[in-house]
Amino acid sequence: MKPPRIVPLAEWQASQAALINLEKAATKARDELAAARRRQPVVRLRADYVFHSEDGNVALIDLFEHRQQLIIYHHMLAAGDSSPCTGCCMVLDSIGHPAHLNARNTTFAVVARAPVAEALALSTRLGWTFPWYQTLDSFNSDMGVPTGFGLSVFIRDNDTVYRSYFTSGRGVETLGSPWSLLDLTPLGRQEHWEESPPDVAQNAPYQWWRLNDEYDDSQ
Repeated sequence: MKPPRIVPLAEWQASQAALINLEKAATKARDELAAARRRQPVVRLRADYVFHSEDGNVALIDLFEHRQQLIIYHHMLAAGDSSPCTGCCMVLDSIGHPAHLNARNTTFAVVARAPVAEALALSTRLGWTFPWYQTLDSFNSDMGVPTGFGLSVFIRDNDTVYRSYFTSGRGVETLGSPWSLLDLTPLGRQEHWEESPPDVAQNAPYQWWRLNDEYDDSQ
């Protein structure tokens, strides 16, 4: 194909400046959208959902791994699936290192209808390190994804779990960085500049960032 219209440097610089202004407006709009998510009400969930892990059956509260927030990707992988959903797999290929989410009191996990052994075989093949769980009851159906895909966000108060957010379709296309995922959660990035509920602990941007092997082991 031919390149776009070729112009002198000064004209390109003016066009670039105008484009940056549009991008900054889009960033501000995304920040306002994330603030709206943090204000969204939550719904209480049943406590008796059961999942199968490589260590046996566990409850929904166990998927949090003792952290306050949980992000679940509902993968379309089914038992005996020889052709895993390429879209779901591309989403997981895009997810960053979980240590950064863990540092913000958030766990990322994947659920699917497939047996855990099959899911872990796919994980090994594609180089993923996320925890996988097999749904054993109506969890996916209750979350609105009986056979499809999507991403759900949860927050807990001790042993009581609430669902705060869900997205699917093109809503998962731009996700992957720790910032994009934290922007979906009730606690957000937990940085001073964010508009958040007054009881959310916050600190300065950059202050909590570490190399992925330098976070405290307790996180």
